[in-house]
Amino acid sequence: MQLRASPHDALSGAVALPGDKSISHRSLMFAALAVGESRITGLLEGEDVLSTASALRRMGVPVERHADGTWVVQGVGVGGLAEPEEPLDLGNAGTGARLLMGLLAGHPFTSFMTGDASLRARPMRRVIEPLRQMGAAFLARSGERLPLAVTGRADLLPLAWESGVASAQVKSAILLAGLHTPGLTTVIEPLPSRDHTERMLAGMGARVTREALSGGRVRIGIEGQPELRPQSFRVPGDPSSAAFPAVAAAITPGAVVRLEGVGLNPLRTGLYTTLAEMGADIAVDNRREEAGEEIGDITVRGSALVGVEVPPGRAPSMIDEYPVLAVAAAFARGRTVMRGLGELRVKESDRLSLMAEGLAACGVDVMVEGDDLIVEGGRQPAGGALIDAHLDHRIAMSFLVLGGRAAAPVTVQGAETIETSFPGFASLMTGLGARIGAVAP
Repeated sequence: MQLRASPHDALSGAVALPGDKSISHRSLMFAALAVGESRITGLLEGEDVLSTASALRRMGVPVERHADGTWVVQGVGVGGLAEPEEPLDLGNAGTGARLLMGLLAGHPFTSFMTGDASLRARPMRRVIEPLRQMGAAFLARSGERLPLAVTGRADLLPLAWESGVASAQVKSAILLAGLHTPGLTTVIEPLPSRDHTERMLAGMGARVTREALSGGRVRIGIEGQPELRPQSFRVPGDPSSAAFPAVAAAITPGAVVRLEGVGLNPLRTGLYTTLAEMGADIAVDNRREEAGEEIGDITVRGSALVGVEVPPGRAPSMIDEYPVLAVAAAFARGRTVMRGLGELRVKESDRLSLMAEGLAACGVDVMVEGDDLIVEGGRQPAGGALIDAHLDHRIAMSFLVLGGRAAAPVTVQGAETIETSFPGFASLMTGLGARIGAVAP
């Protein structure tokens, strides 16, 4: 599928964003581990999250969507999943696959997991290695990739794991496996990653600890074998999805866009901190808390941006937003240096290389030095390029944002995966004044 973004004038309007993808996956999984009925409102109904719901159903969890959009999950308790009769196909859902591996590690049966071409290419070693040490067995393709088989155990061993990367997916998989052990499981991260897992499990009755260590490290612990309480989850708007209309507004003179009900978890707002440093006119009001997460309404006005240096320590709070930040950098006066982006190489694609290649194709001066991305902005990108997104939804949306302000339209191939995280992206953007449409085959 190809989408084309053509140059547009000022953007304006107020929109509500789709539900947060990270919290949506976790709401379904954690509700399945509770004892009793949980209700979820605002769930992201993108393909990734629906794949997680389908996998849970295959393991005996009643998951139902009501006509009013509320999802109801009848929890089976920690350790209560049933052996699936068929392979679990997670589609493009990396979060769903990695967290599910942590759940399956604590069940004494063998499951088979697969996904689409993009998911099958992604490395799983960082999750598999600690789970193996806890007692689960894995048989995977070369490079520890899907398809794979996981054989869990009812008597997993507690683990003290020091992670080499700040990854919420790795941390969450270990903590979920830790729910099935008779003691304390801990994870030490070099920098804090998003903490939805800890917040949500603590709210359901799990015993979760968090301790700051020297050098910015953090230790998170969980006591195994709790009985989790069912919850009423309200999923906030996804700050990663909000990034695309936010950047589109920031680079468009005269734009005024209001993004309502966006999650403001401090471990997710690195992009907005960076845009403010670049001179973006961003205001947040109507702050409130729902289900343990702060949310608010973000208003972004078009403004003149300047280049900045983004420190590597900020990466965990905005790892999914670097592609669209690179677009903002292309329109900012001067040089923007984004440091420490090695983690982008193991996302849905090698996002570091794809962003550099795509920006260059659109006439932007860009270079990669090691794990750093350097963009020289200050002049309007030429556009006029055909960008292969390699089925990466965030690459696709980023270049559609760029096409809206380039001198000539930008066409994106492989845009169908946008539906995995941001259903209705094109219509939401066109409602604000963008010009995005399908290209006839």
